[in-house]
Amino acid sequence: MTLNESNVVPELLRIGDSIAILPVIHGSGQFSLTVRRWMLEEQFDCVAVPLPPSFRDPVESAVLQLPKPSIVVQQPHRSFDDVGSFHPSRQWNPDNEWDDENEDSSDQDATLVSYVPIDPCQSVIMAIRAAMGEHIPRAYIDLETDDFRPYATVMPDPFAVRHVSPEKFAAAVLPGITRPPDPQTQARMVHMGRQLHQLQQTHDRILLVTSVLHWPWIREAYSQIQANDDRACNIQADEINGSESGVDDSGGPSPFPEHELTQTPIRYDVDKRTLTFLFGELPFITHLHERARAELEDDDDIQIDGVKELLLAARDSYLAEFGKRARRVTPLLLSKCLQYTRNLSLIHRRMTPDLITIVTATQQILGDPFALHVAERASEYGWGDADGENAGLEPNASESPRVTLGIDQARLPGGEVVSLVSRLPGPPLTWCTLKLQRRPSDSEKQSWQYRWNPYSQCSYPPEDDRIENFRTRVFDRAKAIMGNDLARTEKFTTSVKDGIDIRDTLRHWYEKQIYVKVVPPSRGTLDACVMLFDSPADPRDYPWRTTWFAEHKDESTLAFFATDFQKEMVGPGIGMGVYGGAMFLYPPVSVPDVWRDRRLDFTETLEERLIAAACLHSQGRQIAILSLVHVPLSSFSDEQVGQLRMVHVLNGSEVRSYAESFIRKA
Repeated sequence: MTLNESNVVPELLRIGDSIAILPVIHGSGQFSLTVRRWMLEEQFDCVAVPLPPSFRDPVESAVLQLPKPSIVVQQPHRSFDDVGSFHPSRQWNPDNEWDDENEDSSDQDATLVSYVPIDPCQSVIMAIRAAMGEHIPRAYIDLETDDFRPYATVMPDPFAVRHVSPEKFAAAVLPGITRPPDPQTQARMVHMGRQLHQLQQTHDRILLVTSVLHWPWIREAYSQIQANDDRACNIQADEINGSESGVDDSGGPSPFPEHELTQTPIRYDVDKRTLTFLFGELPFITHLHERARAELEDDDDIQIDGVKELLLAARDSYLAEFGKRARRVTPLLLSKCLQYTRNLSLIHRRMTPDLITIVTATQQILGDPFALHVAERASEYGWGDADGENAGLEPNASESPRVTLGIDQARLPGGEVVSLVSRLPGPPLTWCTLKLQRRPSDSEKQSWQYRWNPYSQCSYPPEDDRIENFRTRVFDRAKAIMGNDLARTEKFTTSVKDGIDIRDTLRHWYEKQIYVKVVPPSRGTLDACVMLFDSPADPRDYPWRTTWFAEHKDESTLAFFATDFQKEMVGPGIGMGVYGGAMFLYPPVSVPDVWRDRRLDFTETLEERLIAAACLHSQGRQIAILSLVHVPLSSFSDEQVGQLRMVHVLNGSEVRSYAESFIRKA
């Protein structure tokens, strides 16, 4: 049975009767699913891998350790004659020269190493993994190159292959694929075409998984080798190789590109905190792909549903950190985040969102703390950790030295920092900066707590203004309730008074009279307000109890109980507590500390003490609180109440100058 009888491989993606080419975008989970589907639906007797033969042993050894990720690194030979090293930012010009015009000395001294990411969402890695599982032979057909030069350009969003077949995707992209500009990439295409020509002599059904940028030129090279005689092949090789071609014994150019002398690639483990720089997809999405593969789940919609799962995971960790003072993350707000993420993706001409888009959307809808949790969850890969405790690994699996990755760089186990270039490059990435209020480390909190001066503390003015405005609203709402208790209705005569009373008008409809509402002005004044945010309150949760006096005429005398601010240091000289309850006296008056006033010792709970203090010091006959004048907290938004409950204590008035840079809102 040949490929001509296959229902899976279309005519466009065939070379002759024996070879099928699957053009992919490297680093795409959607294309890795396509590779797996092809290998399950079609029977191949050989998988051609677009990597040099020297990578066979370390790559396949690393694939056996999946889902534990790793990296296979090949360093170039070094010599004293090297003028400078290639850097990914350098540009190729038609004169076969690398543009060093804008490089500084540090770039020229940088050592460039090529690597293969052992990423479960890499299509080539998926092909190797599936072939090893089915015991299908693998042929590594790329050219050995000591100084590897990458070739990548902007490509369409790979999500399109979810709705169109691979051949339609390849045909749509084909007009925009340009011929590789550098001789090395051209020589690699010729070499892979020649290797495929040789493989078909021993195999009937060969699958080549290669970049969508390479497949037309591999096909072209194969066709020329197949159609032309040896002389035509020599001429073609001479034109493509140029100065890089080898030399035979007679001193003339060799007919095909020859392997260069290279060092043996080495496999390393990767620091789990830097997996974002290794994977083509987000580590969280990669984790979902591995989970679906292990548990035999449907993985067709992971690219979209994975974003929803990411937001739900971030919500769980966000609620675990902030507890009662966290804002409510409702399904409506999450749907707004998803809608905003979709709109931002379309603006950037993408069908799938990237990390910066997701974090920006959540930051705008739910604030910095939630966006920070989204960014942290997105970088987590749940199928492995730095200690090698990975699902699917044998207990005695050997550990490799670990590298730490960065943007196009890596720190090797010996401490050497090298520049990296991938042998399976995906679309070029654009790194953006997004400002989020970071979470302080434990060492920073301990240092700030140690340096705290217990004899100097003050409040944060923006929070003072916010809670005083809220106190004014509570007063207004309470006065309205007090007036409503005295309201009465009467028949309409000459004035509608305070409005038509619809209820009484309908009740007396048979009289054919209109009834109006009369609300007399409230009697007395209201100068005391008690806010109970957590009732019944556990005294062990609220050990900080104090009375603060007003700094100016627009502030109230404030007595409250709250959590211990010294246990939640958010900046140098800045602590944060959470109100459990508070009492306000406005206009401000000087009163004894309600928590030490022996006249209030008859009370048993924290709430009772605040209510008793309000009754003791109020000049009016009413206070705004629950059963006296009840203003329910449900009449105000949860988000507003959550923000009001946070109180930041500053270690001196000088801290106010920089407190804004450290204070995070829930």
